[in-house]
Amino acid sequence: MFSETCARARRATRTLAVATTDEKRSALRRCAAALSEHEARILRENALDVADARARGTKDALVDRLALDAGRLSAMAGAVRAIAEQDDPVGETIEDRRRPNGLRVRRVRVPLGVIGMIYEARPNVTAEAAALCFMAGNAVILRGGSDAKRTNVAIAEAVRGALPDDVRDAVQLLADSGREGVLEMVRAEGAIDLVIPRGGEALIRFVTENARVPVVQHYKGVCHLFVDAGADVAMATEIAKNGKLSRPGVCNALECLLVDAADAARLLPPIARALVLGGCELRGCERTIALVPEAKPASPGDFGFEFLDKILAVRVVDGLDGALAHIRQFGSGHTEAICTSDASRADRFRREVDAACVVVNASTRFHDGGELGLGAEIGIATSRLHWRGPMGLEALTTMKWIVDGEGQVRT
Repeated sequence: MFSETCARARRATRTLAVATTDEKRSALRRCAAALSEHEARILRENALDVADARARGTKDALVDRLALDAGRLSAMAGAVRAIAEQDDPVGETIEDRRRPNGLRVRRVRVPLGVIGMIYEARPNVTAEAAALCFMAGNAVILRGGSDAKRTNVAIAEAVRGALPDDVRDAVQLLADSGREGVLEMVRAEGAIDLVIPRGGEALIRFVTENARVPVVQHYKGVCHLFVDAGADVAMATEIAKNGKLSRPGVCNALECLLVDAADAARLLPPIARALVLGGCELRGCERTIALVPEAKPASPGDFGFEFLDKILAVRVVDGLDGALAHIRQFGSGHTEAICTSDASRADRFRREVDAACVVVNASTRFHDGGELGLGAEIGIATSRLHWRGPMGLEALTTMKWIVDGEGQVRT
């Protein structure tokens, strides 16, 4: 029963919350080794999941999220080992000061408690979410999507089998991958402390609308690149290609290209040509079509849409003001980028764009925990509370106040 799953998780947190850093590191090193030891089974189960996905007609970019091979599984084990070596946030003193009355007042990081993780398609989340939550002193109840059901079971069993008995229930995988299971999790007031949904727009909306426990949204990634007048066309081309084509099925992939009308005749054709040669379908506004005959006319729904495929919306806009207006209307608060040679316009873009990450003269693909120096992440939060951007170990903690006195009383 779900209530017993939550109860076991809560009991495990009491032990895990006071575990030493060395104890947690040792357990995670064993988990990483177990993933490698169970490679044959995990890949066999994953091949069955992938075959089913292809039979259902799943898009190639989404199959790419699901598929594992020896290299990806090795990287998964490596991510768990890397998490084990990160600084332990639990017990870290955020603030330490002395009040005029002699009281010593501190803020200290502590685990969040029991976390519910709801995700789709990505089996690596099973291992990495388990490791991140564990290192931060939390129990995690994992609810993966049906697409990766076999793979998730194999990974979770490998990880759980490597954990000490008294904290094994800090990692649990729910067998129910249907909507009823999601509802049970997001309404578990008092049993689950935080829910983190990671997946498509429909899943995020369903969780948010039905939740009775706090939710950190990992919403869709409608990421834009604005190419400013005077930008270096070679730089802009490489940034656009990397953002769209390197892994089109991920949340930090580029979904819309904006080009300044004042310089579009110079900038847009070579950028578009490189994208088309890379297999990308372009869907453009009227001004785009006039400059790029290969582009298809964009429908209104193409702007603000997360394609997760080799498809890119393109719009010619009237300068920085036009780009900012477009992003305000269609952005999802994930990642927004500008390619410019003008420092003042770059600075204005940084100030005025409201997103979890703003990038200047680089690919949107850098909005990633590993690339930003945080190590592995549980996902990229687009909500404002309690975190925004890549959620690493620090984001999986809260704080408590500690007040030390010598007999003081309040008057």
